[in-house]
Amino acid sequence: MLLIGGTVVAAYSPLFAVEKITVVGATTLDPATVEAALADQIGTPLAAIDSSEVKASLLAFPLIETYALEAKPPHELTVRVVERTPVGVLRSDAGYTLVDAAGVALATTSDQPAGQPLLDIEGGTDSAAFESAGLVVRSVPADLRAALTGVSATSADDVTLTLNTGLTVVWGSAEDSPLKGEVLAKTLIRSPNASSIDVTSPHAVVVG
Repeated sequence: MLLIGGTVVAAYSPLFAVEKITVVGATTLDPATVEAALADQIGTPLAAIDSSEVKASLLAFPLIETYALEAKPPHELTVRVVERTPVGVLRSDAGYTLVDAAGVALATTSDQPAGQPLLDIEGGTDSAAFESAGLVVRSVPADLRAALTGVSATSADDVTLTLNTGLTVVWGSAEDSPLKGEVLAKTLIRSPNASSIDVTSPHAVVVG
């Protein structure tokens, strides 16, 4: 019993105080910036890390969707983060606001961020149209995602994409999005000069 008690006391002693904080999983964010925001945990025994204090520090980084703390005795605290995935930008008087599929604002800039499509969604981020558009953007094949310049929707069933080539893709709803993505990629190979492709019904694609 004394041994167990001694072990618990040791865990809370300076012998196991945090000397190094390592952030893992950050790609858009600078890990060093996140580590600096958590610097007030340096010197705290690993067993006494206050998760609420860590959470408060990480709230300054809206790009972080989830995180997990991992103690690595004797002196290291690892913070594993999962970043939010942007789906595009909303334009307003404030500039261009980068948002994820849940409508969470990640950053606002005066100029449109490169590689991020402009979102024109009826009803804003709380609408069914936005939810559908977000799901569609996340399911678009990576090479086509990079070519997206615009995403519009007036309802959950009429999502339309615009590519940097001028091509208009009528996607429809988010239903069957993986299949629609595959069909779209094959159609682009067969019809490279198409001005519009309608994959609303992936088994009956309409090329214009």
